[in-house]
This record gives sequence, structure tokens and C-alpha cells, in this order.
Amino acid sequence: MRTTLRVLVATGLTVGAALVAPTAAAAAAERPERETPARETTARETPGRETANRAAPVGYDVSYPQCRTELPDDAAFAVVGVNGGLATTPNRCLPEQWVWATEAGGDVPGQPPVQFYVNTANPGQVRDQVTTWPELGSNRYGVCDGGNTAACSYEYGVARAAGDVRIVLAAARELRSELGDEVPAEIDAVDDVSDLAGYRWWLDVETMNTWQVGGADAERNNRATLEGMADHFTALGGEVGIYSTGYQWGRIAGSVPAGSSLTGLDSWLAGADDRTDAARRCGREPLVDGGEVTLVQYVVDDLDHNRACTPAGS
Repeated sequence: MRTTLRVLVATGLTVGAALVAPTAAAAAAERPERETPARETTARETPGRETANRAAPVGYDVSYPQCRTELPDDAAFAVVGVNGGLATTPNRCLPEQWVWATEAGGDVPGQPPVQFYVNTANPGQVRDQVTTWPELGSNRYGVCDGGNTAACSYEYGVARAAGDVRIVLAAARELRSELGDEVPAEIDAVDDVSDLAGYRWWLDVETMNTWQVGGADAERNNRATLEGMADHFTALGGEVGIYSTGYQWGRIAGSVPAGSSLTGLDSWLAGADDRTDAARRCGREPLVDGGEVTLVQYVVDDLDHNRACTPAGS
């Protein structure tokens, strides 16, 4: 995913790099003004090969790096980034990109025409340097008292997901105000949280973001944050999936136990070289047991393309 991620516990990483311990500069992690585009490196597909594959439906994912740029008009489905590269910031172009997404063809079984993705993070190890760490709440992990615990990590995830929902609702209100009767019907119908039931939310999990490090406890806390997010979206009637690579997912979340609410979620894999390679990666193991690989991402001319892992998509 062509997300912009700010480093707090992890340095700016590409595939093969190692996680490192937190630094004093980590407090800048949640400041949107320092965002710079970053993504996991993929090779571009050659024009000839992409042209040969154009007969198959293609989806795209976009976010703030595509602000004010012309977007393709042949999307079969679209995934729009809610955040501005950080889990705590909004994508300033979400409204216009959401309108664009409503024009997607929607001809790929299993892929809603409009989907969202959200940035994820866990700054628990440097919680004294941020203002967003929770100090209360109770959940499956116990009572959050503001410490670096699984219970507080879970509450942090719930708060991030709730913030994402507020960003989407605000975008819908803005569009109704600006477009009036011309607002797309799908967006006009989104007035409160109950109207988001049925939407698909992808959790963008990448090493170039704020994550705890240091072993099993850190991985448990990272999973707790993602569980909090997944549970919140699910409680709203949403569908939840995970975007990552096997390498990054393993470094951040470790081994997901059977009782986790992450078990069974579908996977959206990054890192394919081209559409043909994406088709091959559809056959890979999902990021968590019980789920399926339903999307694979590849890049053409600096734009994220996505191949659906369905008979119609392949």
C-alpha cells in the first residue's frame, strides 16, 4: 500500500531490514507535517504485460499521495485510504477520492466496489512521548491503567478505529454540504455509524510505523491493538481484513493464537511484481489461519493496482 508511515519504534524499513529500539526522536511519529511517501518496494510491470492483462478486472487503492491527481476511470473496485499516512491523521483528499470510488464498476465477485483501508500502530513503548495513549478502559486483557499493557494496547486500537469512523463520517458530511443534490447516493446514505454496516475495512500493518519490539510481550501488545481495531469495526457491522506481507506481519504480530479475533480474517498481500506475479501470490498462505488471500497488490506507473483472487478476478 502506498501509505506514508512515520517511524517511532521502528526506523524507516524496507524488506529485510531489522526493527530497532525506540529513540528520543520518536515523539515526531504522530506529527503529520513530517510525512513522506513510502511503501514496500515492488517492481513496475512493463506496459506490454499490463496491456495484455487489461481484459481482467482491476482494482486500485489510493490515498493522500494521489491528492489532486487524475485517477483511472476503469476501476472494477477501489480501496480508499482513510488516514494521512499515520494512524492519527486524516487523508485530506478522502472526500474526493470516495466520490471517485463510487464510480467503480463493481464487477468482481467478492469485492465491494468501495472499500477503506486504515493505518495501524502501537506506541506503547514510548507512550510518554505521545498524547493518544489510553489511561482507562477494560477489555478481554483486563483493566487499562495507562501502562504499557495488552489491555491499554487494545484500548488504543479501539480508539484508533473509532477515530477512523469519525473521519469517514466527517467526509460524508463535507460532501453533502459541498455537493448538495449531486452527492453520490451511496455517500448521501452515510449519516451515522449504523450506515457504515457492510463496509470493508483493511488494517494496514507495516514495519515502517510505530510498533512495539522486543519479543513475545511486544507481539502480544501489537496483536491486542489490531484486535481492538478489528473488534470495533466488526461491532459496527463491518468486514475486516489485513494488508501486509508475510515478513512484516511476522515481525509485528508474531504467531496469532486461535482465540484471537484476528484469526479467520482475509489477507491482502503486498509486494507482487506485476499482475501475473499477483495471480501466483493468490495461492500463498494467508497471514492468519482461517482466512483467505483475496487481494494481491502490484504497482504500475506509480499507481497501486490490485488483483482479486477470485475466478472473475483471475
